[in-house]
Amino acid sequence: MQDTRALALTFEVSGLPPVKTEALSIFAAGHRQATRVRTLLQAACTAAQRTGWTPLTGPVEVDLTLRCPPGHRTSDASTLLGGVCAVLQDKKRVSSIGLAHLGVLVDVALWSDDRQIRRLSYVEEPAEDFSYRVRVSAVPTMV
Repeated sequence: MQDTRALALTFEVSGLPPVKTEALSIFAAGHRQATRVRTLLQAACTAAQRTGWTPLTGPVEVDLTLRCPPGHRTSDASTLLGGVCAVLQDKKRVSSIGLAHLGVLVDVALWSDDRQIRRLSYVEEPAEDFSYRVRVSAVPTMV
């Protein structure tokens, strides 16, 4: 039987992506990245529901395109990628903190674990306002 799951998901998000810059979890209630985390989770949830996406369990590729006004970059590529990837993996393994404040968004996951990531890309494009595009895709396994 053929697997009919989508193997790539692309979606747009207004504003800035969450950044991962400190030891405190970006999922902690009241974290300064909380609004960005919720915005990303909502956009991912909407895209996943629209396409019937199910979390990938094999190798993953993540592409992040940041659009920002020239000269107004907010963070470096590694902290932006780190924040986006932390948010989009399965959060249920973050058992050391409570996640009830996320409500149903706690279940939004595009893959199981960051250890699945085999390829990352980051691109910046000039724009009038901040926004970003996330693309997640399955990486074919090599035999």
